[in-house]
Amino acid sequence: MLIGIIFLKEARKLLAISIQQPFILQSINMEKNLHSTEAVNKLKSLVESISTCMFYTNVSAGVHNTRPMAAIEVDINGTLWFFTNIESNKVRDIQKDPNVHLAFAHPGKDSHLDLRGLASVETDRKSIQDKWNPIVKAWFPEGKDDPNLCLIKVKTDEAHYWDTETTKMVEMIKIVSSVVSGKKLAEGVHGDLLV
Repeated sequence: MLIGIIFLKEARKLLAISIQQPFILQSINMEKNLHSTEAVNKLKSLVESISTCMFYTNVSAGVHNTRPMAAIEVDINGTLWFFTNIESNKVRDIQKDPNVHLAFAHPGKDSHLDLRGLASVETDRKSIQDKWNPIVKAWFPEGKDDPNLCLIKVKTDEAHYWDTETTKMVEMIKIVSSVVSGKKLAEGVHGDLLV
């Protein structure tokens, strides 16, 4: 912890110096669009590491209803699955307008996923049983047999990701190193996920 505090103080000094000198921090933008299996694997990796997204409904109407939701699965087709209550407002929203927008952001990394797709409500008991996770019992005390339990299935239409695969501390070290050396900053990678 002490090392981190000292490092941040030194980083601030270096950044203050760089602001006074005519130096422009340049960055290397790494765009990498992924296709098919590679895209689904990246989508799955990001969703599993982030888990909770902001789930937007009423997207076409322009008056968004938003709530946090935890994805339970990304299947081999790049389709995302969520548990919810059949009587919830989000189910009514999806029945009126299936267009949804999901925004994922990792709190400790600069990993982000922006996804748009078509949602549908699934009530098939076998699918519910196959995707069941005991943690869901916190919201559905009757378990997988709860009559109000259903699934939301989101078929991915388009997705874009940003990923550094490092921690904030490593990113700070990279920035300071770039300022001191005058070399371009490698920001990480981003691109479309074409599933």
